[in-house]
Amino acid sequence: MLNAEHLNIKSKIGSDKEYLFIGCNLLIVAFISGSELWLRTRQQYHKQIVVGCGYIISYLMYFLIEPFVDGAQMLLMMPIIVSLVYFDRKLLYSLGFFSVVFYAGIYFGLERVVLHKPLLEFLLVECVFIVFVIMTQAVISRAQEAQEHLEQLTKSEQGLMVERAISDKLLKIDALTGLYNHKTFHEYLDLLLEQCESNGLRLQLALLDIDNFKRVNDTYGHWVGDLVLKEVATKLGGMIGLNDFAARYGGEEFAIIFTDKTLPEAYSYVEELRMSIASMGHPYAGGKPITVSVGLCNYEPGLGKELMFRRTDDALYKAKKEGKNTVVTAQASQGEACLLNIV
Repeated sequence: MLNAEHLNIKSKIGSDKEYLFIGCNLLIVAFISGSELWLRTRQQYHKQIVVGCGYIISYLMYFLIEPFVDGAQMLLMMPIIVSLVYFDRKLLYSLGFFSVVFYAGIYFGLERVVLHKPLLEFLLVECVFIVFVIMTQAVISRAQEAQEHLEQLTKSEQGLMVERAISDKLLKIDALTGLYNHKTFHEYLDLLLEQCESNGLRLQLALLDIDNFKRVNDTYGHWVGDLVLKEVATKLGGMIGLNDFAARYGGEEFAIIFTDKTLPEAYSYVEELRMSIASMGHPYAGGKPITVSVGLCNYEPGLGKELMFRRTDDALYKAKKEGKNTVVTAQASQGEACLLNIV
């Protein structure tokens, strides 16, 4: 049978030392509970609390176990592991240096004097400290490299998303006026017309044409003409509703799609817009007012895109013919009425 001499036990706890053993365990529980309470209730000094608690607990456990178990010094590596939690290289070096120095003080002040431990054991433990710091530093370096690589990938992906968004915007937006372009206008209109036919969505189309725009270009130059287009577009984009859609249809012509409005409401919008444009000042164009003529058409179920455009364009032509700077609402011609009846 095995006896106590064959076991790797140096001594046993005497009845007079039990209070020290219990006290150390109570201190460990108290420090862990206090640290947990601090971390949950306070927002400051989290790293310092974790590091300090790690040091105190590791050395308390070391003093509890060391008299009975060889190699208990490995518990003293616990504080260094904290640096892995934060991936902090500076913290690692600080903890490593402090551990080496602190253990040296414990060895020469306690273990060598009281426990008569050999110097070789001290040197081995210090070497383990240094090797552990080097290994931990390698882990932190690889983790930081992986993090940097991930950040680069994230930035590259974000850059691609931004470039894609910009490209998509450039494909949809007119470069001069900032409104939607001709192609995007028709794509949006097609979708809305489907909603009109299937869900009864109310829709009106307005075509606006700047009056005497060729004269502006010929008299003051094309750069003045571009300024006029920009100002009219800005006014137009600022006055329409959130559910409406404005585009530069081509040249000096603009288009507005009104949704979920009655024809009188849409007419009120374009009339207010017409008067607002007419009241704008243009000092670079001789101070003369710039006006627009407007054709407005209300969509009716079964009308179709082609007939709606024909009505709107006829209304715009009528507005031009009747003296410009006016709004004309489209009316169905007899030929269109016959065509709709056939359909």
